[in-house]
Amino acid sequence: MHINPFIIAELSGNHNGDINRAFKLIEAAKIAGADAVKLQTYTADTITIDCDHDDFIVKGGLWDGAKLYDLYKEAHTPWEWHEALFAKGKEIGITVFSTPFDETAVDLLEELNAPIYKIASFELVHHPLIAYAASTNKPMIMSTGMASMEEITEAVDIAFTNGCTDLTLLHCVSEYPAPVEHCNLATMVDLKKRFPKCKIGLSDHTLGTTVAIAAVALGATAIEKHITLSRAEGGVDSAFSLEPHELKHLCEATRDVALAIGCVNYQRSDSERKNMAFRRSIYAVKDIAEGEEFTKENIRIIRPGYGLEPKEYTKLIGQKASSSTKKNMAITYGDVNK
Repeated sequence: MHINPFIIAELSGNHNGDINRAFKLIEAAKIAGADAVKLQTYTADTITIDCDHDDFIVKGGLWDGAKLYDLYKEAHTPWEWHEALFAKGKEIGITVFSTPFDETAVDLLEELNAPIYKIASFELVHHPLIAYAASTNKPMIMSTGMASMEEITEAVDIAFTNGCTDLTLLHCVSEYPAPVEHCNLATMVDLKKRFPKCKIGLSDHTLGTTVAIAAVALGATAIEKHITLSRAEGGVDSAFSLEPHELKHLCEATRDVALAIGCVNYQRSDSERKNMAFRRSIYAVKDIAEGEEFTKENIRIIRPGYGLEPKEYTKLIGQKASSSTKKNMAITYGDVNK
């Protein structure tokens, strides 16, 4: 029995400050076939402080030169939107949950009965937040970008000891976008070996869908990808986000992969049983009289497969026919002297 991967469309800040655009993104995720839409719950004031000090200026990458406070102010999803966004998901039949970035965000999400809590890579070392989210006893998902094995182990232990019983670890490369050659999906497989109580998946920041599809082939049970209505229209994370038609391809392809993996099965399908007729078997290629020996000249291993199996050929040579057999007829056990 195969299990479809849980496909999460990450909304992030790609709503561009417009709640109607956020609604459209949720609708697009549903149409594309995603299982869930994930928000991010923070404000500029809950995640940083308004400071011009050099420490608070982004250096390099997509957001080079931006002040952290200004970046988060632009990218955040207003808290007053959350109830409407959760309601939208319920209305159209897609799960909506979020990444809280502090304990007050968990409190807000609890009021909305959020079904899952996601811990972002950058918060994996925020032990008080992990413990607080785990205390809700809801399923949790944690991204492991930048984390050492020691940090991942500590985060997992804190989640389990504080009430979480359903934990998924997402292998993640915290680069935006992430180069394919940096993905090291073997690490995801290793996570499953090291943390057998956890499910595994991928939070994918690469361009395109190839890496996510490969991850499912390697056992990922959850895939998280950013979504945008249009990369050309911009948005804080649009450069490495999927457009709706690409998300649809991801959903279809990963589910096909999961279906193809299936389960261990050595039984023939109905079609395979029918096709067994096209195997080789032993046929008379000359008329063979009763009592005549079978030789390399009068029998051959050919298609179709209605005669004796090829493995009987060597034993058959030199034996005598128990009855006459016409040319082009299959040799069966009844044609051979016991």
